[in-house]
Amino acid sequence: MTDAHAIRDFLRASQEAQTRFLAELVKVPSDNPPGDCAPHAERAAALLEELGFTVERHRVPDDLVRANGMVSAVNLVVRRRFGDGPVVALNAHGDVVPPGEGWTKDPYGAEIVDGWMYGRGVAVSKSDFATYAYALLALETAGLDRGAVELHLTYDEEAGGEIGPKWLLDEGISKPDYAIGAGFSYGVVTAHNGCLHLEVEVNGRSAHAALPSTGIDALEAATGVLNALYALRKTYAETVSAVPGIGSPQLTVGLIRGGINTNVVPDRITLRLDRRMIPEETPETVEEGVRAVIAEAAKAFPQARVAVRRILLARPLKPLPGTDRLAGILCGHASRIMGEPVEAKGVPLYTDARHYADAGVPIILYGAGPHTIEEANAHRADERLPLSDLHKATEVVALTLADLLAG
Repeated sequence: MTDAHAIRDFLRASQEAQTRFLAELVKVPSDNPPGDCAPHAERAAALLEELGFTVERHRVPDDLVRANGMVSAVNLVVRRRFGDGPVVALNAHGDVVPPGEGWTKDPYGAEIVDGWMYGRGVAVSKSDFATYAYALLALETAGLDRGAVELHLTYDEEAGGEIGPKWLLDEGISKPDYAIGAGFSYGVVTAHNGCLHLEVEVNGRSAHAALPSTGIDALEAATGVLNALYALRKTYAETVSAVPGIGSPQLTVGLIRGGINTNVVPDRITLRLDRRMIPEETPETVEEGVRAVIAEAAKAFPQARVAVRRILLARPLKPLPGTDRLAGILCGHASRIMGEPVEAKGVPLYTDARHYADAGVPIILYGAGPHTIEEANAHRADERLPLSDLHKATEVVALTLADLLAG
């Protein structure tokens, strides 16, 4: 039988060491883009080896890395088998968005102020390198004699996860029965949105602004496409997901490029759009519908040429058989340890969790972090993490693993 008291005692005695471990991870940049993440992976591997783990370094082939818009990527795997039984994978990503402007703290300083650690990636999701590593260390003290735990520490979440978790699973490097992915401490995510990125290229013909009729105005045609997309967006409010926390589908045109000069009829305009899909939607049907709206709008500008290219298709995360059991165990421990009800819910984001679900692995998201991404300043200046949540979430994860693996 697992010794829960031993888990708690170990983690309480290890809080300062766990905080130092996280600080070392924050101090090494791993911005993506540009995505040169191998140095951070090597530092993380060295820190894990100092804790006594055997670390597998799985370098992603350079051509595959470049095809995914990165410079270098090494995925780390740690395995610990306690006995016969299921394998649970714990996945967190070490790549982070660039710091940007507006910081009042050093984004790589890991400064602690009033119990909060500051730094890029401290909450999303270098924190869960520390959560999961120390949860696994705690299990070593607990007399567990069944199942196995793996750490999957990957480096391409900000680029889509194709050469992180998906690559590990596709290559057969890991075949887990359950998974927990990086998250925050006051909610257990069992479902999330999918995402479709499309690039729309509108081609016309340039001409002098003094004689615009001799050209084909790509911007005029692109404006027609934009108006049609925004009209489509207004219809989405009529559809609301049944999953708490998800809301309605969303569409955003986030990037526009084009034009030559102020006095030249634009010959090419490129748009990129982001379409968030709720779990009830079928990605292929969504893409077909958006493409149809673009094609219909383009008919009003027959001289322009409009092409659509898919950039990304990330399927929504939906619960699988086994998800409810995993979520139920974790919610019970989290509610008690966090001191408030912690329930299963959905989020309107999309994450690497979808790759596990696509492989048939039931997965939930849970880790160290405050109530919301806004409170953590995730992807903003002064990203921060309450260290008390790190320590509590680690206990939640360790006890959940112990109960799950004990059967």
